[in-house]
Amino acid sequence: MEIRAIIIEDEKPATDLLLHYLKSFSQISILGTFSDGFSGLKAINEIKPQLVFMDIQMPKLTGLEILELLEHKPAIIFTTAFDQYAVKAFEANAIDYLLKPFSSDRFANAVNKALEKISQNQNNQPIINSALTVLEPNQSKMERIAVRSGSKIQVIPVEDILYFEADGDYVKMHTKAGNFLKEKTMKYFETHLDSAKFIRIHRTYILNVETILRVEYYDKENHVAVLNNNEKLKISSSGYKLLKSAINL
Repeated sequence: MEIRAIIIEDEKPATDLLLHYLKSFSQISILGTFSDGFSGLKAINEIKPQLVFMDIQMPKLTGLEILELLEHKPAIIFTTAFDQYAVKAFEANAIDYLLKPFSSDRFANAVNKALEKISQNQNNQPIINSALTVLEPNQSKMERIAVRSGSKIQVIPVEDILYFEADGDYVKMHTKAGNFLKEKTMKYFETHLDSAKFIRIHRTYILNVETILRVEYYDKENHVAVLNNNEKLKISSSGYKLLKSAINL
């Protein structure tokens, strides 16, 4: 059985090494190599490979962002320079990985495991979910957010976001250019955003403090934040305490 595969790797020596090792696997057909996350994600969703070799740190879109935006769910072998602590987390979650630099034996072991999963027609969604669980704690404070808008992928700098709003199973990001949905929780954004710039002012809102025009008294212990686009957001009593501390009200 022929296995369709692609490589997403921004370092040419690493790509060349993968191609060299893959010569030992005649059943694997490499349909393309891609040096950035945008082209890699497009290739996964259009080519629909069964197996992907993917770096984690890449330009345009990271491996983490690709995982969040996948429509097609292939088997993935991560190539990573992450430290040993992160590698232990990969192992605990049964995620296939290659720690750079890797030997031909280590490569063969990872590929054979992936081929076995493919032959068993294994559902890759749980593994992708596990990979997100492992990778997200290693992510530095969020500087951008990749979203799908129709058939397009957009990367939004966090400084362009006015506020985040809870919206059922999604979070709505409000920007001057429009609103975008992300299938995440408010807690996720509260944890991953810079807490000096983004404050949870209410269970429904996380506010970019740089967008505040003024804070007005509402009733009893409640206040509202008036934004520089004249929108008004309710502030809870606990959110007001956080906001006071952050901007010295």
